[in-house]
This record gives sequence, C-alpha cells and structure tokens, in this order.
Amino acid sequence: MLLTTYKIRKNHQYLIFKMPSVLLYHFPPSAPSRFALMTMRTLGIDVEIKNLNLLQKEQFNEEFLKINPQHCVPTIDDDGFYLWDSHAIATYLVGKYGQDSGLYSEDLKERAKVDSMLYFEATVLFARLRALCVPFIFGSASSVPEDLKLNVKDAFNTLNTLLNGKTWLVGERLTVADIANAAAVSNAVVVGYNLSQHPNVDPWYKRCQTSIKGFEENLKGADDFVALIKKNYSAPLFP
Repeated sequence: MLLTTYKIRKNHQYLIFKMPSVLLYHFPPSAPSRFALMTMRTLGIDVEIKNLNLLQKEQFNEEFLKINPQHCVPTIDDDGFYLWDSHAIATYLVGKYGQDSGLYSEDLKERAKVDSMLYFEATVLFARLRALCVPFIFGSASSVPEDLKLNVKDAFNTLNTLLNGKTWLVGERLTVADIANAAAVSNAVVVGYNLSQHPNVDPWYKRCQTSIKGFEENLKGADDFVALIKKNYSAPLFP
C-alpha cells in the first residue's frame, strides 16, 4: 500500500500519521491522463505520480506490462487494484472517494447523461483532435489536412450546441464530463484553435479553469503537448 506521511502540531507536540495514496502512471502531454489527474485533484485524493515517457516507449517496460497489458496511460494503482482508461478511472474514484462530490450523479438518468458526454469526449472531440495532431508528433505530416480540421470544428460546433443555455454540460454543477472535455479542449487551444467562435464553449471553458482543481497543472501538460508538435511542425494547426 502506498502511504503519504503527514505531520501536524497539536498541544505543542507533532503527530505523525500516514494516509493511503493512489499511484497514477501519467504522461503529462496526454489529455486523458490529465483528466484522471484533475479528477483526483478535485476530489482531494492523495496521489503519487509516476511519469512514463510514451515516446521513449517506457509503457512497454516489463514491470508496467504486468500491471497493464494494454500498456496505456493513465493507469492507477489503488492499493493493488489496477485500472486504466481515464473515464473508468474517474468514475471509479468518484464512487470510492467522492460519492458526495456531485461529480458523478447518483441519479440514474443524470448519470447516463454524464456517461453520454464522457463518450462524446472519447469518441468525437478527443478522437478527432488526436487524428489531427498525432501525425505531427511522430513527424509523418508536413501539412494540415483541411478535412481533419473541419472534423474538429464540427466537434466544437456540437459541443457548443450541447452547452446551449447551460452553465455545465450536465445539470447545475461541475461533473467528470466537464473535466474530461476541458482536458481535451485545452489541447485544442494550445494548437491554435479559437474558442471565441463558439459563444457557449468559450465561457464554459473559462469556468472550468477556475472550478477544476489542478487546472494550471493541466495547462502545463497542454504546453508539453504542443511542444511535441512544434518539434516537427512549428506553425499553429489552426492559424
């Protein structure tokens, strides 16, 4: 079991105690990995971070493959319970550590709406951003395909419609759906995507920045993401 040591002062004495922490295998440029981390920060979970450099293929280390044969991040180790996929991780952590947080509703219909928005992020918004950006990270692209740019814009148009008349994606409070989508949006912003063309997305994203704990940490990871692209392609993907 991973333990975090705390020292507090009480009655002129220092008391030392240890609390369990969750180990996160993390790659900062990855939006899904940052989604998992921001969920942990927002829940106030003690987290130990172990960075894996995917470009150096550290995810194929024998030790990590024993934990996760799918060799992907994020992955968590919660006292010997191993789990991967950011969406599975986020909902698990809320269920174990944050049932009263409101991040993942206990109401069946509202939870289904949250799930729907998690799937939108995974299969539409993030998937389209990844299709556009990954070829530049690995140096196989020399120009920005217009069809892939249009796919990303279409995803943002949908997100804008989904936010019509809303403060948050589901219900009246922040949920893991907002955290997941905000992580993906932050990667779009650093590669030059202009949110001001979407009157609902822009203010929502600003609310996310002030409401999600660890968002500055997320932005640093987004900067790491665009730095990988700029090694092979210096111009913005959305000039």
